[in-house]
Amino acid sequence: MSEKPGFALIALGSNATSHLETGMETCRAAIAQLAEAAGPVRSVSRFYRTPAFPPGAGPDYVNAAVGVETALEPRALLTVLHRIEQRFGRQRTQRWAQRTLDMDLLGFGDRVVPDRDTVESWQELPADEQSRRAPDQLILPHPRLHERAFVLVPLADIAADWVHPVLGRSVAEMKSALLQGDLEQVVALT
Repeated sequence: MSEKPGFALIALGSNATSHLETGMETCRAAIAQLAEAAGPVRSVSRFYRTPAFPPGAGPDYVNAAVGVETALEPRALLTVLHRIEQRFGRQRTQRWAQRTLDMDLLGFGDRVVPDRDTVESWQELPADEQSRRAPDQLILPHPRLHERAFVLVPLADIAADWVHPVLGRSVAEMKSALLQGDLEQVVALT
């Protein structure tokens, strides 16, 4: 554990049934477990219905974002996220498959992990390779967060002013750069 708390931004999503009845119930229960395991949840976005990614990959998702104050280091926090996912039946068998719970560490203050060059190389990965390759290490900020409405819309609820430490743009700026049609597919549930 680190002595100084950090502020982590986390995306949640669910589009397959866990032991709970709905994706929203799964996400709410996961947020409660996150608070117990990692530290106080300081902010929770509204819940949104979003199309599966990539298009046609399954039923719609319920998505949200949370901000957590934690004394954990980023890699330890990622381990906690994976452990919570497993409790809700998440199995990592296929990239971008249906998920009972998906928890992504999007950002951790202004940290860049492991380094700027690695983050930039994953940001520039061609679309066809994205579906075949997954990083074998933690990369922060998440290399695709700036491209995804289902991430940026909930994230803007809780951290519109957070500035991406590699791109130098705020969440609000990244969100406003998205296509209007992509933004319209992210529909508030609460």
